[in-house]
Amino acid sequence: MARKLIVMPDDSIEPILAAIGAATKSLRIKMFSLSDHRVLSALVKAHKLKVKIRVLLNPARHSGEIQNRGARTVLLEAGIDVLDTNPAFAVTHEKSMVVDDATAFIGSLNWDPDNFEETREFAVTSTDPDEVAEVIECFDADWSRQPFESRRPSNLIWCPGPGRQQIADFIDQAKHSLFVQNERYQDAIIVEHLVRAKLRGVKVHVMTRPSHSLRAKKLVEGVGDLRIMNDVGIGIHKMKPLKLHAKVLVADKARAVVGSINLTSSSFDDRRELAIQLNDPDVVDRLVKVVHDDWRNSHVLDLSDRAVLADLERHPKNGGLARMSPLTTNHAD
Repeated sequence: MARKLIVMPDDSIEPILAAIGAATKSLRIKMFSLSDHRVLSALVKAHKLKVKIRVLLNPARHSGEIQNRGARTVLLEAGIDVLDTNPAFAVTHEKSMVVDDATAFIGSLNWDPDNFEETREFAVTSTDPDEVAEVIECFDADWSRQPFESRRPSNLIWCPGPGRQQIADFIDQAKHSLFVQNERYQDAIIVEHLVRAKLRGVKVHVMTRPSHSLRAKKLVEGVGDLRIMNDVGIGIHKMKPLKLHAKVLVADKARAVVGSINLTSSSFDDRRELAIQLNDPDVVDRLVKVVHDDWRNSHVLDLSDRAVLADLERHPKNGGLARMSPLTTNHAD
C-alpha cells in the first residue's frame, strides 16, 4: 500500500521514532516547531550512524516570537545541517519528512511533546514515487532559496499556490457528507464553499477550537465566519478532551485531505503549507472512524456574544478582549 495513516495521540511518537531509526541514507525534515527530546536524540543517533540529515526549521512565529532555539542548538552541536526555512514565506508551517528518498511523511503535527500526547493530529506516509519526489523537490528548492512549482496533476496541495482552489474543489465534489477538523475558519472563499455545500444538501460537520484560541486581530473574523456557517445549519463543535490541531477534510466516507493547512487567507497566500489528497480505502476508513468518534464525543460550540465573551474572560491571555472586541449583538442569548 502506498499510503498509511498516523493518528495522534492514538499511535504515539513511535511511528516517527521508528522512521528516523530505520533511515540508512538520508533524512529531509521541514518543521514549524521541534522541541521533543526523543526526536532530537533519535536524529543525533541517526547522524552518528552516517545518515545524511538536513533540517529546515521555522525561525519565528507570525507574532515575531523566536522558535526552535533549543532544537537548533542540539542539532548543530551534533554536526547536523540546519537552516532557517525559506525567508520568501512569512512562516513555513509545513510539517514533513522524507526518509531515504523513499517515504514521505505529510501531516499537521509539530514535533513537540504535547502534539504527540495531548492533541488530535493526523499524518500520512506515502511511498508513491511521484509524491516523494515532489516533496523532495520542494525541500531542495526551499533549502537553496529557489522557486518551486508543484507538479500537475498531483495529489499534493501546496501553499502558496493552487491550494485554495484545490480545497474548494474538494468541498464542491462532496455529495452526501463532509467532516472538517481545523483550528481556524477565516478564509471567505472556503467558508462560502462550505455554506454552498450545506445549501445543496451535504451534511457538513465542522470542528474547531474555542474563541480564546484566536488571535486578537482575528477574533471578530473568526467568530463571524463560524456564525455564518452556523446560521445556515452547519454544526459547529469543539473537541473534548483533546486539543484540536488537525487539519483534515473527509468527504462522503471516500475521500480525504490531510496536512498542515489552516483554512485562513494567510495559510493559502503567505505561508509554506503542504497537504495530501487521497482516497485509499484503509486510510479513509480509519479517518472516518476517528472523525466520527471525535464528533460524537464533542460539544456544540456556543457562539452567542455571552458565551464568546465569557470564554475570553476565563482565559487571562485574552481576557481584555472581552471588553474591546466589537462583537455583534445579533447572536446574544
